[in-house]
Amino acid sequence: MSPERFEADYLIETPVDPRRAAEVMAGEQSSGTFVSVPGETPELKARAAARIEALTELEAVDEPSLPGAIRPVGQGYRRARVTLSWPIANIGPSLPNLMATVAGNLSELQQFSGLRVLDVRLPAAFAAAYPGPKFGISGTRSLTGVMDRPLIGTIIKPSVGFSPEETAATVQVLAEAGIDFIKDDELQADGPACPFEDRVRAVMRVINAHADRTGKKVMFAFNLTDEVDAMRAKHDFVLAQGGTSVMASLNSVGLAGMIALGRHTQLPIHAHRNGWGYLSRAPLLGWSYIAWHKFWRLAGADHMHCNGLQNKFSESDDSVIASAKGCLTPLFDEKPCLTMPVFSSGQTAHQPAETFRRLGSMDLIYAAGGGILAHPDGPAAGVTSLREAWAAAMAGIPATEYAKTHPALKRALDPR
Repeated sequence: MSPERFEADYLIETPVDPRRAAEVMAGEQSSGTFVSVPGETPELKARAAARIEALTELEAVDEPSLPGAIRPVGQGYRRARVTLSWPIANIGPSLPNLMATVAGNLSELQQFSGLRVLDVRLPAAFAAAYPGPKFGISGTRSLTGVMDRPLIGTIIKPSVGFSPEETAATVQVLAEAGIDFIKDDELQADGPACPFEDRVRAVMRVINAHADRTGKKVMFAFNLTDEVDAMRAKHDFVLAQGGTSVMASLNSVGLAGMIALGRHTQLPIHAHRNGWGYLSRAPLLGWSYIAWHKFWRLAGADHMHCNGLQNKFSESDDSVIASAKGCLTPLFDEKPCLTMPVFSSGQTAHQPAETFRRLGSMDLIYAAGGGILAHPDGPAAGVTSLREAWAAAMAGIPATEYAKTHPALKRALDPR
């Protein structure tokens, strides 16, 4: 790829010739329109038009994946992989305008009964323009003191309804159990029943006292999702109280909001992807995580959710592993922008072996709710069981074998 251009890969479905459809994509998202206009000279097209870099036809199908496309003539709906490129001079190294260019109006065009963004490749100018993760994997490990295994984490449940004092009492139990990481639920923000500042004060009193007593400071990601100025102020409040992480819901604050928070923050940003399903669940619409998460990493996300194996949602294990590997893959040679993947959703002592085998890395946050709090011997045993499950996985020992000499793991695997 030229340093003067950026690229995007797509999966398309179209009732017209796929090359013609790709030409419509390129025109729609650069210099062209549905009719020729004055000023659209050959010189301008050569300078500013998007180019079709690759096109590979795939299978044809009889029925459209999405409504609204023009009717096919004779060949059904044809699928293809397409790569387009644009000169960076069209937009400059701007993430919001990159998103408008590679996605924009494409999914609305009549020429398509399906269109999904699969990946993007960016020149080094984007690395220079954006902070990327300020903490990432190494900074998160340094703040938590966890260097040789995954971070064991959990989520405050019930998601809403607790007062600040009730939240702090739960944190007390989890801190004494030996937890590494805790986060607000994405639904717990700054409501009258649990105001943000009151919650931060109450929780940090517990965390700071526990750190003074034991030397271990639990990382708590406070949900500061809000308008930009409010997020900055909330970040500053968490920092002043001795907190070590904040959380933002990406689809709620938007790309510009995340960029603003990323430039301001002095704490790791735990990036929650709630709403991801409406961007991804239809196979021929929306985004691949491999493309989508690159925007947020550049904007400053230090941790990013990826679901987990055998999760409660609709995502396959293959997709989860591909997403997590994406977080651990450098974006640029000179600026890797590595982000710690977060495994969550139905995680227990049963999944670490397969997670480690498939991911090949211990650089992750392993967040379990019931896997900790519902352990038959209590939360401390729940945390211990997850550490033991990961120790077995990293040592290549079957969990059932390791459990013979580790009671907490044994009870987690077979609570009878």
